[in-house]
Amino acid sequence: MKFIFVCGGTAGHINPAIAIAEELSSRLPQAEILFVGADKVLEKKLIPQAGFELINIKMSGLRRGFSPEDVLHNIKTAVNLLIAYNKSGRLLKKFMPDAVIGTGGYICYPVLKKAAKKKILTFILEPNASPGMTVRMLSTIVDRIFVSYKGLEQKYKEPKRVVYTGTPLKKGFFSESAEQDSDESQPEKEKPLVISYWGSVGAAGMNIKILDFIKLNTAEESFNHIHATGAGGSLSNILEQLKEKGVASPTPPTEDIREYIDDMPSVMRNADIVISRSGASTIAEITALGKPAILIPSPNVTENHQEENARQLHNAGGAVMLLEKECTGDELYRTTVKMLGDKDKLKKMSALQKSLSIHNAASKIVDVVLETLKK
Repeated sequence: MKFIFVCGGTAGHINPAIAIAEELSSRLPQAEILFVGADKVLEKKLIPQAGFELINIKMSGLRRGFSPEDVLHNIKTAVNLLIAYNKSGRLLKKFMPDAVIGTGGYICYPVLKKAAKKKILTFILEPNASPGMTVRMLSTIVDRIFVSYKGLEQKYKEPKRVVYTGTPLKKGFFSESAEQDSDESQPEKEKPLVISYWGSVGAAGMNIKILDFIKLNTAEESFNHIHATGAGGSLSNILEQLKEKGVASPTPPTEDIREYIDDMPSVMRNADIVISRSGASTIAEITALGKPAILIPSPNVTENHQEENARQLHNAGGAVMLLEKECTGDELYRTTVKMLGDKDKLKKMSALQKSLSIHNAASKIVDVVLETLKK
């Protein structure tokens, strides 16, 4: 059997696809699996790293502004879409997959639309509480839509297509193997460990706010701290700006500043608090490991879905939500210190987080795919 996985742009789209593909491979060792990406940096890194073949079809997203730059960008996107649609047709004809599975990113639209037109079985994952534009456009033509929260069926035009599965994660988030403590680059655990990151591509505004957070912790040494700046040259900028704020270089022992956390399962497992955005994959990761969190939803996403994601955990008691417009580095630091000072509350938050986790999401998705193929 042959399967195509389509994903692009961020680790939040790529890692769920890898998790499903690994589960599929474990059940059907002879299956041929091909990934299609949108020619972005992270796809080229993470997918081959996981051992899967990758083909890229250039694709860009839409902008909602009306500036000359936005209009020009959208014209280029329309051209890219037409080219991507034609390339998808040629790829599908050559590879002849039994099913195509999309996990997010604009590249999903041309590939899944063309596959559905060719009567190939199509599936798409929408891990956020509110469906994004690509999923909404595909929702009436794909065979199944996998969602991460209960009770979302009525958000879709055809609720019968919706299947509640949870968000697939890499196996490392559920493994208790010895490798969980193998990250030698982490600071010694003589103090609590806090990790912060804004997703695989980072966030310029929050990276500026984290500077004051780092400066305060450098002075008070309240906890060890790992921060991932995200891709795109942010690391060198942050280190330079810290120098300007009087933070020594190299950074003090409490601070470990990286571009990207490659070994997220082991790093997060050792953390006492996670500070992050509230994308669907991040939510799935922190609930899987039961990590108390401070969530700062990105305000720059469609349908404000990150705030809706964060509110679900905030209301359940497993996380504190801070809105970016109201958040400062000082407030973020003081909130972190206060949380670390209440160990009983942290334990309760951890238990609440774990109660929200779904450990077999990838397995449930593969079950549906294989059952649908039998029909």
